Formats: sequence, C-alpha cells, structure tokens
Amino acid sequence: MKSQDPALARTIHEIVDARHSPRFALQIDITVYSRTSGALTGRTVDISQSGISAMLTMTVPVGEIVELDFVLPSGPVNICATVRQKVAFRYGFQFLDQSIVNDDIWAICHQLAMSKPRPESDK
Repeated sequence: MKSQDPALARTIHEIVDARHSPRFALQIDITVYSRTSGALTGRTVDISQSGISAMLTMTVPVGEIVELDFVLPSGPVNICATVRQKVAFRYGFQFLDQSIVNDDIWAICHQLAMSKPRPESDK
C-alpha cells in the first residue's frame, strides 16, 4: 500500500480544521472584484459566519484579497475576503475581519440553521 503524500495530508487537515463554522447551502448571485481578474460574476454554493463558496467561470489567484458583493434577504452585503481555495470552478473565500462580519451574514446563517431539518433521531 502506498503511503499518503505528507503535504497533501497537511493540506486536507488544514481545510478541515479551517471550517470552525457550520456551512449552509445558499444559492445566490455574487460579484467578486479582483485586482488581477477584474469583476467576476458567479453563484454561491454555501455560506458560514467565516466565509462563502462560489462557482466562478474565470480564474482568481488563491491568496488574493478580493471584495465580494451579494444580496441576502435582509439586504446587500459588501465584504473583503481572501481566496482560500480553488477546486475546479469552485472557490472558497474567507471573510477577512471576523470582528466586523456583517450582521446580515450572522442572521442568514442563524436562519438557515433554524430551518435545517433535524435528523430522525433528534425528533
């Protein structure tokens, strides 16, 4: 049996550990403003209090700081984030300053958590 690449194992561990906040499915339009790629439009996949993921058709470099614009039911959100990962066309963005994470982001995560169906064993 071939041993796993230590660098790959570290990367997977970092990705798993980085998700301190639960993620909730959310499909809305998003605009990403990148210094290297310009304005890109896409569609979100999920959101948490610490970040958001989206499908984009253009490339944005991992590690770049970008500006995100999207509209939640409670109103428009404009927040800076770091591109943390890229898998094919799916990008993971981490909100930069957790101390100023928009109340609208907290509210939608709370709302999605409350509307999430409970497993049968919890009923």
